[in-house]
Amino acid sequence: EGDAPQANGASDRCAGDRGPLLLEERRCTLQSCTLLPPKKLPLDSRYAELLMERQRTLGSKDLLQQVKLPAGASEEEWLALTTVDMFNEINLLAGAVQDICTAATCPMMNAGPFEFMWADETNTVPQKLSAPEYFETLLLWVDRRISDEKFLPIVPGVPFPPDFRKGIKLIYKRLFRIYAHIFHSHYKEMVEQEADAHLKHSFKHFIYFVKEFDLVGLKDLEPLQDLVALCMESKSEPAG
Repeated sequence: EGDAPQANGASDRCAGDRGPLLLEERRCTLQSCTLLPPKKLPLDSRYAELLMERQRTLGSKDLLQQVKLPAGASEEEWLALTTVDMFNEINLLAGAVQDICTAATCPMMNAGPFEFMWADETNTVPQKLSAPEYFETLLLWVDRRISDEKFLPIVPGVPFPPDFRKGIKLIYKRLFRIYAHIFHSHYKEMVEQEADAHLKHSFKHFIYFVKEFDLVGLKDLEPLQDLVALCMESKSEPAG
């Protein structure tokens, strides 16, 4: 999808992670920062036990432990639950850069020399979009996918579709590109706004999860390969 030669990322950006600075506290409320409304799974759904367990252990585990499959949990349900969380997190990040990432500043969705074009079930011919158009199109597409109970079932006992993991992998492959664009094109502004700690913490969480469940291939991580490697090297360090 329009990938160009290897990009050179800023390789020190996972080093010395100071922990998250919450963007919603720094600039705005979560509702006003996000491009789309945050997504929530029903508390009375098949995910109830996982949601309660996560709430009980919130903040008590480092990032590496947070991504691991809880004992006795269904891997498909854990992937589904975490994907909703990741969507909300990246939706927040996309909203936080909407004033600095515009069609004028970013007429092409890229990460350094890597260019990303958009295609989906409706538009099968890859299209060039500006970065903010790509962000919005991608997030709307993910929102539709995770809202579709045929893809992400809510009722206990309803089986996940045979192509669930394939669909989840495509979601993560594409969500990664938002991080790639922000790091390559807007990292300086994130530092100036004191939002870089949150960005790094969020990215590390994302990378630990996709590595734990093999959701994004090395080729697709290439735009930030140095940063990914640095994050994985620091995975044994305590969080914060």
